[in-house]
Amino acid sequence: ITSAVSLSLLFSFSAIRAALLIQRWYRQYVARLEMRRRCTWNIFQSIEYAGEQDQIKLYSFFGFLMDHFTPASSERNLISHIFRENEICRDSEWERYFCYKSIEVPDGYTGPHLTFPMTFCGVSKLVEAFKHKQQLHARYVLQLLGETWRCLRILKNINHVSTCHTKEITICGDLHGHLEDLLMIFYKNGLPSSEKPYVFNGDFVDRGKNSLEILLILFGFLLVYPNDVHLNRGNHEDHIVNLRYGFTKEVLGKYRLHGKKILKLLQKIFSWLPLATVIDHKVLIVHGGISDRTDLDTLARVDRHRYVSALRPPKPTHHAVNGSKTQTMNNDNQESCGPVEGRRRVCSLTYQSSAPAQRHNLPRRSLHNLPTSSQLNWSVEEELKRRRRLAGFDQSYGELQKSDSDSDPEPGETVETDEHEWKQVSIVDMLWSDPMPQNGCIPNEVRGGGCYWGPDVTEEVLGRHNLQLLIRSHECKQDGYEFCHNRRVLTIFSASNYYEVGSNRGAYIRMGPDLVPHFIQYQASQTSRELTLRQSVGWTERSALRALREQLFVHKSDLISAFQEFDPNNTGLISLRHWASATETVLKLGLPWRVLRPQLVSSTQYGMVNYQQWIKELSITEPKLEISDTSILETMYKNHSNLETIFRIIDTDHSGLISFEEFRQTWKLLCSHLKTEISDEAIADLAQSIDFNKDGSIDINEFMEAFRLVDLSAHA
Repeated sequence: ITSAVSLSLLFSFSAIRAALLIQRWYRQYVARLEMRRRCTWNIFQSIEYAGEQDQIKLYSFFGFLMDHFTPASSERNLISHIFRENEICRDSEWERYFCYKSIEVPDGYTGPHLTFPMTFCGVSKLVEAFKHKQQLHARYVLQLLGETWRCLRILKNINHVSTCHTKEITICGDLHGHLEDLLMIFYKNGLPSSEKPYVFNGDFVDRGKNSLEILLILFGFLLVYPNDVHLNRGNHEDHIVNLRYGFTKEVLGKYRLHGKKILKLLQKIFSWLPLATVIDHKVLIVHGGISDRTDLDTLARVDRHRYVSALRPPKPTHHAVNGSKTQTMNNDNQESCGPVEGRRRVCSLTYQSSAPAQRHNLPRRSLHNLPTSSQLNWSVEEELKRRRRLAGFDQSYGELQKSDSDSDPEPGETVETDEHEWKQVSIVDMLWSDPMPQNGCIPNEVRGGGCYWGPDVTEEVLGRHNLQLLIRSHECKQDGYEFCHNRRVLTIFSASNYYEVGSNRGAYIRMGPDLVPHFIQYQASQTSRELTLRQSVGWTERSALRALREQLFVHKSDLISAFQEFDPNNTGLISLRHWASATETVLKLGLPWRVLRPQLVSSTQYGMVNYQQWIKELSITEPKLEISDTSILETMYKNHSNLETIFRIIDTDHSGLISFEEFRQTWKLLCSHLKTEISDEAIADLAQSIDFNKDGSIDINEFMEAFRLVDLSAHA
């Protein structure tokens, strides 16, 4: 019996020991997966924010051209239309311009038919039609958008919503054109109705393929239930941002004949979207966040429709001093802070000190009159500094007083700037800002717009307005939601698989009269729901590394130069520490390069990296074209998105085609922005090589697709 007991105890001890070993192994396995997941997340987010920063730098450069170059200069004329609110500004003229009645719906049209006023049944059929990939006719699109514009104009800047015991409010975050996520929310939670109110917290468009369908569905429900469906504006409800992130291209692709009118009307609609929602006077919902200047009372009084782009203050109001009638200019404008070196540190569009509100007659000039780079390495930044010295200012960019871009004041007229109001209202902060764990409020130098605000700012702003919770969106979260600032700030993000299949879950909030948020998470993709944790991490990791290798490839010349600084003897070898340091210096993504080294560098020799061989092993292929100046290709790869943005700005008729001369002007604008020089011969050589049908024009979409990089390792 004793031996049997001893044997039993021995088996029990062995079993416990084995269980502990398995438990320890599993914890280490999960920890390694979590580390890989976080590293992958950092790659995606760093590349995303770098793109936003490039967008704002480019727009700031355009603002500089508008403010400080001669009205007759060709560069200024190319871009001036994006800084003007549409010339048609009176309501009656808008009604006539966007009249849908002359547009015939052909007998062969098989898509959904709409009747107005909209009904729940009509919007439900629209949802079903979009679910089956049907397209709504342009006549109905314009009619629906026109009705939406009329509805939004009577809404206040801040929606006020009340809960009751019989119904909960549903709050959704960013959707970014992911129609499948919106359909999943409706499937799980039910369609909007008077018994099921919704708040959609901005960023309905861009990045995804079905932004317009999402807008039409949400606008349809808004028309049926104006007191129960609430739409906040996001930072992507901005025509300037849409040029880069896909929405402009989507609309023009789906509606080639009437796309321009649709985009103009949407531009108007975006400016009329409310800026915030408050539930039971206790919960504030805004897209981005707050700053130490946020004042809801001031926000409630501002004319929000004048902020056609939140990135730029409205055009100044002119007051004639001779007694003539005051004229208000509704054209949008932007404080220009000039291109700034470095991707991780860029001056924010807010948090710039203001100069006295007076007009300074700074000299204007055209890029054609500037010295070439061979004569003088002129940069926009240097030119701005020089002009500031002439005006008697110090060197802080933000103090440069804005001038009226599109029209100079008449003699005897004074200018009252709206830049002070723009900063006090801090619409940019509300749409672009992110929370940080430290106290304080600082410029958001990663995105390039808005601010980072800390827990102390949250406590102060919520306390001043007697609020208990701030709900915001704007940032993708792996679980679809995240608390911070002692659970006083809640981020909600509703676009699942945002970066890649399996990268994140989407979520929405249900909130009853107790104002306690309840979260519902989901994966809209069937593929992602079937993946194990290991498969999901592996899938997203491979996608992130592909994107990172592309970034490394397009900066290969800069990388080699940086590596050679650590290799004075030209051995072709550098240490891992120097490899990581040089890579970060060039890309400025703030990534843990030494941790990523095993995934990026296949082999090392005694802790040294053969950087020449490593560059060759990046496995990126590029198009084979007969081009004499290959430097233009690297410039294009590095600035692919900026180039596409300029193309779409110059393509004023939205035909998708640009002439050789417009192609040349596009490159000249880009070179001015980048402070580099590419010869007219090299540009003409590139244009000729991609004019496949030799008709003297270039298809923008074909051009951008032809120069899309391909990671060969993804197809191995």
